[in-house]
Amino acid sequence: MSLSIGIVGLPNVGKSTLFNLLTKKGVEAANYPFCTIDPNVGVVKVPDTRLDKLAEVSKPKKIIPTTIEFVDIAGLVAGASKGEGLGNQFLAHIRECDAICEVIRDFQDKNIIHVNGKIDPSGDKETINMELIFADLATVEKRLDRLRRDARSGDKELKANLVVLEKIYPHLSAGRAVREMSFEEDELPFVKSLSLLTIKPILYLLNIDEATPEDVLEGTNEEVIRINVKLEEEIVNLPEEEQAEYIKELGLSQSGLDRLIQSAYKLLGLDTFFTTGADETRAWTIKHGSKAPQAAGEIHTDFIKGFVRAEVINWEKFIECGSDAKAKEAGLMRIEGKEYVVQDGDVCNFLINK
Repeated sequence: MSLSIGIVGLPNVGKSTLFNLLTKKGVEAANYPFCTIDPNVGVVKVPDTRLDKLAEVSKPKKIIPTTIEFVDIAGLVAGASKGEGLGNQFLAHIRECDAICEVIRDFQDKNIIHVNGKIDPSGDKETINMELIFADLATVEKRLDRLRRDARSGDKELKANLVVLEKIYPHLSAGRAVREMSFEEDELPFVKSLSLLTIKPILYLLNIDEATPEDVLEGTNEEVIRINVKLEEEIVNLPEEEQAEYIKELGLSQSGLDRLIQSAYKLLGLDTFFTTGADETRAWTIKHGSKAPQAAGEIHTDFIKGFVRAEVINWEKFIECGSDAKAKEAGLMRIEGKEYVVQDGDVCNFLINK
C-alpha cells in the first residue's frame, strides 16, 4: 500500500532540510525561495519496536518494516491559488498526496531569510491554509456553474451533486476547510471526485528553537508536532549506535523524526499487522477497519480471492508464547473468517486455497 504525505510550507521554513533528514536522500536545501521545483519523493521506514521484539522470538533471516512516502513540495507563497510563485505546480503536486504535513517556522536565524520578513507562525499557518481554501473555492465555483446548468435536465444524480456543492461553497467561503464537514455515505464518491485540497487530513510541524514558547499554535484542532529540526540534524549525523544515547541524554523517549513518522502514519488512518517466521518478520500496512481477506491481499492480490481463514494472535501474546506452536498449544491462536476486522498489532497466518 503506497500512501504519501506532502510536506508543504512557505519558503525557508525547513521543509527540504526535514525531508533530507527523513529520507537521507540529500536533496538540495538552499537559502532561497523555490529551490525545490520538482517534488522529491522518499520512502521512510515507520519505527515500530513491536517488529524488533517479534524478530527476537522468530530469529528470521530478514526484518522488513512498513513504510510511508514523504513528498517534498515547492514552497508556497500568498497568491499561489492565483498562480503566484510556483503556485500551480504546488497545487498540482499536493493533489496527488493523501495527506498534508504543514511545516511552520518558529526559529530565529538571521542567515535564513523569511519570505515575509518576520517570524509569525500563526500568520504563516493562515497564509497557507487560506491559499488551499482559495484553490478549492475556484474548483467548486467552476463545478457549480456547470452543474447549475446541467441539473436543469432533471437528472437525479446531477441534482444531488448540486446539493453537495451548494453545501461546500458557503463553508469554504467562510474560510473553513472541507475536512471539518460531514457528508452522507452516498455523497462521498462525488466529494472524492472533486480532489479538494482541504479535505485531506493535516498535521502541523512547528520548526522550533530553544526560545519558542510552549503556547505557540495552541487551540489548533489538528495535531501540532514541535520539532527542533536543527537538533534533529545533529542526531541524524551521529553514528547510529550513538543516536539512542544522545536522545536519552536530551530527556526524550524518541527522536522528533520518529514521532513525525508515526504521527503521519496514524494521520492516514493506517494499521499494522505482522507475519513472522524463520524466513522473515514483516510489518504490513492496511487501512484501519480492513477485513482479513483485504489484509491478506497486501501480501499478494491473489490471496483475496483464495482466502479461506486466518490464524490470528496479538503480538504481545505471541511473544509470551514464544512460537506459533506454543500459541496453538495454549489455545491463544484464534481462527478467524472473512468478516474478521484485522486489529493493529495482530500477528497473522493466512490460509489460502490455491
